Amino acid sequence: MLEELKEANNYIVGKIEEKDSLILEMEAFALEHNVPIVTKEVAKYLEFLVSSYNFKNILEIGTAIGYSGTIMGRIAKKNNGKLTTIEIDETRYNEALENFKKANLLDSVNLILGDGIEEVKKIDAKFDFVFIDASKGHYMEFFNDSFERLTDDGMIFIDNIMFRGYLYKEYPKRFKTIVRRLDEFITYLYENHNFVLLPFGDGIGLVKKN
Repeated sequence: MLEELKEANNYIVGKIEEKDSLILEMEAFALEHNVPIVTKEVAKYLEFLVSSYNFKNILEIGTAIGYSGTIMGRIAKKNNGKLTTIEIDETRYNEALENFKKANLLDSVNLILGDGIEEVKKIDAKFDFVFIDASKGHYMEFFNDSFERLTDDGMIFIDNIMFRGYLYKEYPKRFKTIVRRLDEFITYLYENHNFVLLPFGDGIGLVKKN
């Protein structure tokens, strides 16, 4: 979470009353097992966007335990669409599969075990919404491959794009390459696409294709 916005984010999170038992179960699991999932305020914003635009064919790169996938998958199913989601880690894949079962979404979710760098290239389908939350060092490649599969007027949602605030403050040397790539990626998006950067959660990037 961006340090300067912690108090504001804490206020927002304090107003969110989650009543869905499966969502609460996944949040507790993620906290206990240190699984990275979207923050509560980002989850609500994601849900708001997907439902407001009635997106139905959705691609997610980075499933984890299926937390954001369940949120998007439910809306896609309601709109007679489908969620395609890719996870590289087999343990997380199996946990997501179980959560999609609990959510009664197996008929409207295509869960793929594999590396998003390779798997997205294999997909022939078109999507009206793409959610990217995977390896930060490969965000440019994830974006370019998914943008090719985005319908006209579709949207791409890029989570954690400001990487713990390291893009504008001191960072550990081991993150030098990731920080440089993300900074170059943001510059590229501003110069070449209909793009907006929002400084909440850990930074959200939105691209609208038109």
